[in-house]
Amino acid sequence: MIAKEARQALALQRFCQSHPQLLEEIRELEPREQAQQIEWAFEDAAQEQGIEPWELALQLIAETPEQLQAMRLETHREVADALGMSWQEYCGFNDIEPS
Repeated sequence: MIAKEARQALALQRFCQSHPQLLEEIRELEPREQAQQIEWAFEDAAQEQGIEPWELALQLIAETPEQLQAMRLETHREVADALGMSWQEYCGFNDIEPS
């Protein structure tokens, strides 16, 4: 599985590869501005699909459906921990099948 630290960068790289027109449109901008435009486009793409940016990132980097599901559950467990909720309570609240 891809290290958590590398996930977002890899997702943005794959997003850019699938959107060459975006890179063409922003090529004259400073690198910092390019990065910002890519982030905004990425977030807009997630919103258009009705998902959160983290979900789009996982979709772009997962190599198998099983890996995608494992990364989703990992992320949800981290959120449950951060919220101080039990896994069962979190799953019930978010309509997730506990594993």
